Amino acid sequence: MPVMHRNVRYNCRVIFLNRRILLIRPKMALANEANYRELRWFTPWSRSRQVEEYFLPRMLQDLTKQETVLFGDAVLATWDTCIGSEVCEELWTPHSPHVDMGLDGVEIITNASGSHHMLRKAHARVDLVTMATTKNGGIYLLANQKGCDGDRLYYDGCAMIAMNGRIFAQGSQFSLDDVEVLTATLDLEDVRSYRAEISSRNLAASRVNPYPRVKVDFALSCHDDLLESVSEPVEWKYHRPEEEISLGPACWLWDYLRRSQQAGFFLPLSGGVDSAATACLIYSMCHQICEAVARGNQEVLTDIRAIVDESSYIPQNPQELCGHVLTTCYMASENSSQETCNRAQKLAQQIGSYHIGLNIDPAVKAIVGIFSLVTGKSPLFAAHGGGRREDLALQNVQARIRMVLAYLFAQLSLWSRGTCGGLLVLGSANVDESLLGYLTKYDCSSADINPIGGISKTDLRAFVQFCMERFQLPVLQDILSAPATAELEPLADGQVSQTDEDDMGMTYSELSVYGRLRKIAKVGPYSMFCKLLNMWKDTCTPRQVADKVKQFFWKYSVNRHKMTTLTPAYHAENYSPDDNRFDLRPFLYNTRWPWQFRCIESQVLQLERKSRQDLDGPD
Repeated sequence: MPVMHRNVRYNCRVIFLNRRILLIRPKMALANEANYRELRWFTPWSRSRQVEEYFLPRMLQDLTKQETVLFGDAVLATWDTCIGSEVCEELWTPHSPHVDMGLDGVEIITNASGSHHMLRKAHARVDLVTMATTKNGGIYLLANQKGCDGDRLYYDGCAMIAMNGRIFAQGSQFSLDDVEVLTATLDLEDVRSYRAEISSRNLAASRVNPYPRVKVDFALSCHDDLLESVSEPVEWKYHRPEEEISLGPACWLWDYLRRSQQAGFFLPLSGGVDSAATACLIYSMCHQICEAVARGNQEVLTDIRAIVDESSYIPQNPQELCGHVLTTCYMASENSSQETCNRAQKLAQQIGSYHIGLNIDPAVKAIVGIFSLVTGKSPLFAAHGGGRREDLALQNVQARIRMVLAYLFAQLSLWSRGTCGGLLVLGSANVDESLLGYLTKYDCSSADINPIGGISKTDLRAFVQFCMERFQLPVLQDILSAPATAELEPLADGQVSQTDEDDMGMTYSELSVYGRLRKIAKVGPYSMFCKLLNMWKDTCTPRQVADKVKQFFWKYSVNRHKMTTLTPAYHAENYSPDDNRFDLRPFLYNTRWPWQFRCIESQVLQLERKSRQDLDGPD
C-alpha cells in the first residue's frame, strides 16, 4: 500500500498480527521498465538494513493502540524462526534482498508480488524462486496478484511454496476464483541442516551485516508437532503456450466483462484465423464459467446472473452461455467469398453464439457516391484499372464501415432483441500485424479491447489447433487450411485473389523475428541486418537479407502512426508495439532511414565483392 513517510511516498508492505502493526517494509527496487512506471508515483527506500519510527495516523492509533511503528528494512524474529520480506520486483534484481537475508539467518522469505502473465513466463518465475532457495537454503513463499487490474495486464496467480530448491505447493496459474490460499507443512530443521552443509554460504554468512530484528511474540510451530505429517515435493506442472492462451486471455475477458458491467461481447467474425481465435477465447471463457459454477463458486454465479440480467439463471453448458454473452457478425461485401461466409456461420453454430449476417455494399456505395458527387471522380480498384491510391482508399472504406456497423450493432443489437445492456466490441488484430501496421486506422481493429493483440500469428494458429481438439470444433480445421486474406479487393473468377502475406511482402514467421529484434533486442536497421545475416545465412543471400530488412523498416515506420490508435490489448508478448504504454518509441520516423540504409548497402556491396573474389579464386 502507498505510505507517506516524512513527506515521501513509498510503496510498502504492511505486516500485522492480531490487530497490531509489526513493520512497514518499503519497497527497495521499483519496476520502471516495459509496462511499469513505479517511479512516477513512488520513491525506493535506499537505506539498506535501517529502520525509523513511523507515527501512525490518529485513525490507526485508535484501532491498533500504537503511536509509532518501525518503518524500513528489517526482519521479523519469532520464537522459532526468522521471517524476511521481498516485494515483487526485488526478486528479479541482480542482488535480491533474499540473498543477504538468508545469510543473516532468515529462514522464511515472503514475497507479495504483482507479476503479470506473459506467454512462457512461468518458467522464469519458478526458476527464480527455486534458485533462490537452492544456493542459500530456506523457505520461499511467493504470493501473486490475480485478475485484471483495469488495464492490458492479467495477473495470473501462480503462487508457490519452495524449500531448499524444490517446490512443495503450486497454486493455480489461471482461475476465476478471486482468492486462493496455498499451504504446506515444512520442517525448519531441514533448512538448518541444508545450510550447515554449504561451507561457501557459511563463510559468506560470517561476514554479512546483520538486519534489524523486530521481536514478535508468536510461534509458527508448536511443541507437540512430532506426529504432524510434512508436505512432499511436487513437480511443477507447466501449461503449453496454446493452453496459456486459452486460459489467460479468457480470464482477462471475464474480469473485464464483469467489471465493465456490460451484457456481453460483439465480434466481427470474418471466417479467418484471427477472429476465430477471438471467438474461441470467449468460448473458453464460457467453459471456465460453467466449471466454476459447477464447483459452487457463488461469486461467479452472481456475476453471470447480473450480466445476463436473470436473477435465477444457471448456465447449462458453454454453448448455451455463449449464446447469451457473444454476438458474432459476418459483414459481407461484393469482395467476400462464400467460403469465408460459410466458415464464419459454422463456427458460430458450433460455439453457440448469436450470429448475424449482413451486407455492407449499400453503405460502401453510398459513401463512395458522396465523394463522386462532390468531386466528379469515381475511384476504381487496381483490378479494374485504378491506381494504388484509389485501390487503398476503396479497401479502407470497406474496413471503416465495418467498424461503424460493429459499434452500432454493439449498442443496439440487444435492444432490438428486447434485452437490456450493451456489448463490448472485440478487435482481432494480432501482434505481428500491429507491429507492421498491416491494418486500417479506425477499422475493425478499432474496438473496446483486443484479447489477441499481444499474441503472434504462429501462437494463434497453435491455439486454434488446440481448440479444435479440446472443444471439438471441426470447422477450425477449414479455417486453419484457408489462406489468410482481408477480402477487400475484387474476387478473381469468384476466388480470393488477395492474401495477407502477399500484401505485407513478408511471412508471419519473419514478422515475429523482426518484432523480437526490434523491441526486445533494441536493434535498428543496420543491427538487424547484421544479426539476420547469421540467422538466415543458409536460406538468404546478403542482398536478400538487406532487402527484407529495408522493406520491414520502411513499412514499420510509415505505419507507426497507427500505433497511437491501437485497441487496448491483452499483453502476452514482450515485443508488443502498443504505443500507449509499453512501446514508447516515436510515431513519426524518417521512412527513408538514410544513414542506416546506406550502411546496410555498403556492407552488402563489400560482401558481394568478397563473394565474387572467392569464386574467381587467385589470379
